[in-house]
Amino acid sequence: MSKNKPHIEFTKLSPEKNWHTPKGYPSGIEQQILASDIDEFKKTGSRSRLLRFKPGVFTTDQFIHDHWEEVYLVSGDLIVGNDKNGNGGEQFTESTYACRPPGVYHGPFKSENGCILFELHYYKNDENF
Repeated sequence: MSKNKPHIEFTKLSPEKNWHTPKGYPSGIEQQILASDIDEFKKTGSRSRLLRFKPGVFTTDQFIHDHWEEVYLVSGDLIVGNDKNGNGGEQFTESTYACRPPGVYHGPFKSENGCILFELHYYKNDENF
């Protein structure tokens, strides 16, 4: 069993501090973990994070993971399905939502003008869900 996520009351988030590039992501894509007790080895827990793309940054491969993922495009634009050169795909703008079960391929991704995403990652077999 994973430890519980922390109790956090309304806390001002820094637009510049606590951002880092997740392992395996290109430079220009950064995350800020809001709360997490996820254990990807034990397949338990959950994580909430902000993910931001700087303008023009893109990934070149599809993603797949073994947990649920919910994504809300808070601001900016996100292109889904670009090629390895960053061309093509379908563009979405703020107030767009996705919910993906484990094992679903998605991406690659690009942002023309930059964007911020709010993401939830969780294992449904966890007793908290």
